[in-house]
Amino acid sequence: MNALLKELSITDGQDIKDMLKEIGPGENGFLNDAYNADFTDFLQKYISLSKGKNLEPNQVPITMYWLYIDGKPVGYGKLRHYLNDQLMEIGGHIGYAIRPSERGKSYGKIVLKELLKEAKEKGIDQVLMTCLEKNIPSRKVIESNNGFLSRVSDGECYYWIKL
Repeated sequence: MNALLKELSITDGQDIKDMLKEIGPGENGFLNDAYNADFTDFLQKYISLSKGKNLEPNQVPITMYWLYIDGKPVGYGKLRHYLNDQLMEIGGHIGYAIRPSERGKSYGKIVLKELLKEAKEKGIDQVLMTCLEKNIPSRKVIESNNGFLSRVSDGECYYWIKL
């Protein structure tokens, strides 16, 4: 198996668009804002956001990555470059999703492992991840990547991962 994490690019094509449609509008607190968006506008928006441009109030720079397995996009992740007060409560540094047809193959563990490498390269020494308490698959993925459960509040789990 050949795994590759690739940063979003304006040249991304139909294979990425198909994956985003399959993932759907979002679930378990993860929002797929590409689902109903114009694909080119979506790509341009995230290129700007990754550079810290056109940020809305309370928004921080965020870089999006695609996970390819053997040349096929199977999931994606978002890495926030730093956190504000709002993201310390809900969201954290990293969010990810795997397309439904590719779930149950440990790709969540792979995408998180690769996103943690990117976080370290950006100078982040400790990553906060949040997920719903009832989302057992995501909790297992986080814990398999050395996530330490620091607290549970109102059905939300707060994990820290030291890099």
